[in-house]
Amino acid sequence: MDTDNPMVIIGAAGGIGRACAQRLAGRFPLLLLGRSLEPLQSLAAELPDAEAVAVDASDRAALLAAISAFAESRGRPTGLLNCAGSIVLGPAQRTSEAAFLEVLQVNLVTAFNAIAVAQAQMRQGSVVLMSSVAARLGLVNHEAIAAAKAGVEGLVRAAAASGAKRGLRVNGVAPGLVDTPLASGLLSQPAMRQASERMHPLGRIGQPDDIAAVIVHLLDPANNWISGQIIGVDGGLGTLRPPG
Repeated sequence: MDTDNPMVIIGAAGGIGRACAQRLAGRFPLLLLGRSLEPLQSLAAELPDAEAVAVDASDRAALLAAISAFAESRGRPTGLLNCAGSIVLGPAQRTSEAAFLEVLQVNLVTAFNAIAVAQAQMRQGSVVLMSSVAARLGLVNHEAIAAAKAGVEGLVRAAAASGAKRGLRVNGVAPGLVDTPLASGLLSQPAMRQASERMHPLGRIGQPDDIAAVIVHLLDPANNWISGQIIGVDGGLGTLRPPG
């Protein structure tokens, strides 16, 4: 195990966060963060050298305190992943202001706070934020999430520029539809699942490990010449037309 490169995962109990934790486990010490402690503790119990702490990443002071305490005992983190996110679909006129602000809070504010804490706690290393194919491709009824994730993509590039001189790399991953608990409401409907499969040129819904493979590559200290990139892991949805 590389004990000199602790990793932090925000939203570790979700589908993609869990897959990343499982891939990183045994290679790096892990701090697993999220709003609900019980699923984090359950995950930590399955993994070697993993700690679980309940924290709302939209609260920057609380996030900083949790990561600072971890750094005191394990050393400064060299990798930070923010998987906090939500799915809210509907046209803007049917999305209340409160619902939109919640989307921004969960998706964009948490990403901004992750960057702020990384700049305070990490001398160098890798930060990965989660975008979405909806930030680059116009999708019906995705106004709220598209706005939030487009903000994340701008944040990635600006933070990558700010961190470049000190070796703090920042990248984003933009998935298509992934079979996670967050998407279960959509994918539990057979007609919706089939339509989504057809929409992706590679003909299937993404799996959490599809996304985790790319994230872990970006977090790995060995891959240290990649920064400011948004990498689409979307079954071709962002750039290809589905087969006729």
